[in-house]
Amino acid sequence: MNAQGTGGNVMPKGYIIGLGTVRNPEAYKPYARANDEIFPKFGGRFLVRGGQSQVLEGETHARQVVIEFPSYEDALAAYNSPEYQENLKIRQAHAETILIVVEGYEP
Repeated sequence: MNAQGTGGNVMPKGYIIGLGTVRNPEAYKPYARANDEIFPKFGGRFLVRGGQSQVLEGETHARQVVIEFPSYEDALAAYNSPEYQENLKIRQAHAETILIVVEGYEP
Protein backbone atom coordinates (compact mmCIF):
# COMPACT_ATOMS: atom_id res chain seq x y z
CA MET A 1 0.00 0.00 0.00
CA ASN A 2 1.56 3.30 -1.08
CA ALA A 3 0.72 6.60 0.52
CA GLN A 4 -1.23 8.95 -1.72
CA GLY A 5 0.01 12.48 -2.18
CA THR A 6 -2.02 15.45 -3.30
CA GLY A 7 -3.68 14.96 -6.66
CA GLY A 8 -3.51 11.16 -6.37
CA ASN A 9 0.25 10.99 -6.92
CA VAL A 10 1.90 7.99 -5.32
CA MET A 11 4.38 9.07 -2.65
CA PRO A 12 7.62 7.10 -2.34
CA LYS A 13 7.93 4.88 0.68
CA GLY A 14 10.44 5.64 3.41
CA TYR A 15 12.99 3.28 4.90
CA ILE A 16 15.05 3.16 8.05
CA ILE A 17 18.24 1.23 7.35
CA GLY A 18 20.38 0.16 10.26
CA LEU A 19 23.78 -1.49 10.36
CA GLY A 20 24.95 -2.61 13.76
CA THR A 21 27.15 -4.75 15.93
CA VAL A 22 25.50 -5.73 19.20
CA ARG A 23 28.00 -5.87 22.07
CA ASN A 24 25.59 -7.16 24.74
CA PRO A 25 22.80 -9.30 23.21
CA GLU A 26 20.87 -9.84 26.47
CA ALA A 27 20.78 -6.14 27.34
CA TYR A 28 19.79 -5.35 23.73
CA LYS A 29 16.69 -7.58 23.70
CA PRO A 30 14.33 -5.03 25.35
CA TYR A 31 15.20 -2.54 22.59
CA ALA A 32 14.26 -5.02 19.86
CA ARG A 33 11.03 -6.04 21.62
CA ALA A 34 9.91 -2.43 22.08
CA ASN A 35 10.43 -1.75 18.36
CA ASP A 36 7.79 -4.40 17.60
CA GLU A 37 5.26 -2.01 19.15
CA ILE A 38 6.74 1.38 18.20
CA PHE A 39 7.27 1.10 14.44
CA PRO A 40 3.85 -0.35 13.48
CA LYS A 41 2.23 2.77 14.98
CA PHE A 42 3.83 4.68 12.09
CA GLY A 43 3.03 2.05 9.45
CA GLY A 44 6.48 0.48 9.75
CA ARG A 45 7.22 -3.15 9.00
CA PHE A 46 10.50 -5.01 9.08
CA LEU A 47 11.74 -6.21 5.70
CA VAL A 48 15.17 -7.27 6.97
CA ARG A 49 15.96 -7.99 10.61
CA GLY A 50 19.28 -9.73 11.03
CA GLY A 51 19.37 -13.00 9.21
CA GLN A 52 21.96 -14.45 6.90
CA SER A 53 24.09 -11.97 4.99
CA GLN A 54 27.34 -11.84 3.08
CA VAL A 55 29.49 -8.77 2.50
CA LEU A 56 30.36 -8.66 -1.18
CA GLU A 57 32.23 -5.35 -1.21
CA GLY A 58 33.52 -3.02 1.48
CA GLU A 59 32.99 -3.29 5.22
CA THR A 60 29.86 -3.26 7.34
CA HIS A 61 28.53 -4.21 10.75
CA ALA A 62 27.42 -7.76 11.62
CA ARG A 63 23.66 -7.03 11.63
CA GLN A 64 21.46 -5.32 9.04
CA VAL A 65 17.91 -4.04 9.46
CA VAL A 66 15.52 -2.48 6.92
CA ILE A 67 12.16 -1.10 8.04
CA GLU A 68 9.64 0.05 5.42
CA PHE A 69 7.20 2.92 6.08
CA PRO A 70 4.38 4.37 3.96
CA SER A 71 6.47 7.53 3.40
CA TYR A 72 9.78 9.20 4.19
CA GLU A 73 7.92 11.47 6.60
CA ASP A 74 6.47 8.46 8.46
CA ALA A 75 9.97 6.98 8.84
CA LEU A 76 11.27 10.27 10.27
CA ALA A 77 8.25 10.56 12.57
CA ALA A 78 8.90 7.05 13.93
CA TYR A 79 12.56 7.82 14.59
CA ASN A 80 11.78 11.18 16.20
CA SER A 81 8.89 9.89 18.31
CA PRO A 82 9.33 10.19 22.08
CA GLU A 83 8.90 6.41 22.43
CA TYR A 84 11.71 5.62 20.03
CA GLN A 85 13.98 8.35 21.35
CA GLU A 86 13.70 6.77 24.80
CA ASN A 87 14.17 3.24 23.42
CA LEU A 88 17.24 4.09 21.35
CA LYS A 89 19.15 4.78 24.56
CA ILE A 90 19.24 1.00 25.06
CA ARG A 91 20.62 0.46 21.55
CA GLN A 92 23.23 3.17 21.95
CA ALA A 93 24.41 1.66 25.23
CA HIS A 94 24.77 -1.89 23.88
CA ALA A 95 25.54 -1.64 20.16
CA GLU A 96 27.58 0.25 17.62
CA THR A 97 25.31 1.35 14.79
CA ILE A 98 24.85 3.37 11.66
CA LEU A 99 21.23 4.41 11.10
CA ILE A 100 19.84 6.27 8.12
CA VAL A 101 16.43 7.26 6.79
CA VAL A 102 16.06 7.13 3.02
CA GLU A 103 13.26 7.88 0.57
CA GLY A 104 12.31 5.02 -1.70
CA TYR A 105 12.19 5.20 -5.49
CA GLU A 106 8.90 5.35 -7.34
CA PRO A 107 9.31 5.34 -11.15
